[in-house]
Amino acid sequence: MSERWVVDASPLIVLGTIGRLDLLTALAEDVIVPEIVAQEVLRVEDEASRALAQGSLRTESVDPDDLVIRWGLGAGETAVLSFAKRHGYVALIDDLAGRRCASVIGIPTRGTLGVVFLAKQRGIIASAADLLAQLRDAGLYLSPHLIADALSLVGEREED
Repeated sequence: MSERWVVDASPLIVLGTIGRLDLLTALAEDVIVPEIVAQEVLRVEDEASRALAQGSLRTESVDPDDLVIRWGLGAGETAVLSFAKRHGYVALIDDLAGRRCASVIGIPTRGTLGVVFLAKQRGIIASAADLLAQLRDAGLYLSPHLIADALSLVGEREED
């Protein structure tokens, strides 16, 4: 089943850092980056900013949703959740407060970790453990307990 994703800065930055932005377009039929998120990502020269500058990822202007605004999230998270709510997209977001807001409002979410496991399930990557190690090295915080639990779901161990 194809998905449509609206992406926050964190997944873009960490996947760009490890050279795996391709996972976004390989796993979702449509990938949107709100303009406010694109502006944040474009502040640093990296793979994510180059992809945005080259038009490899589509940007959209987003008017904040009143219900989402009430949560007091950052501008990027607010734009991601507002777009997802209005257009029925999955919000690709790692921010815990943003994920809580989405849960209460009924917006489906997926985090960077979820992208890795979907890629593993669909056979796009051979090892979730290897990619998770790269993401940790790139600065994505994942607790050892979370990694162990998640890897067990796809039949892997960290030392695989």
